[in-house]
Amino acid sequence: MEHSQQPAELRAKLHALQVEHRDLDQVISQLQASPPPDVLMLRRLKKRKLLLKDKIFALERMLEPDESA
Repeated sequence: MEHSQQPAELRAKLHALQVEHRDLDQVISQLQASPPPDVLMLRRLKKRKLLLKDKIFALERMLEPDESA
């Protein structure tokens, strides 16, 4: 991740990732509800969702660094 980006740019990226994460959550729920679920697709979507969660966490840390560190 680029540390030289402006806070406004980081917040915009953070928002976009949060929207994508929320959208993936909805898609995963819909796939699980429609029998038979596509297990491979669910696995890929869940993996993508976890990667997004990690990126979101990293951006949040860049925007609000831990004061105890």
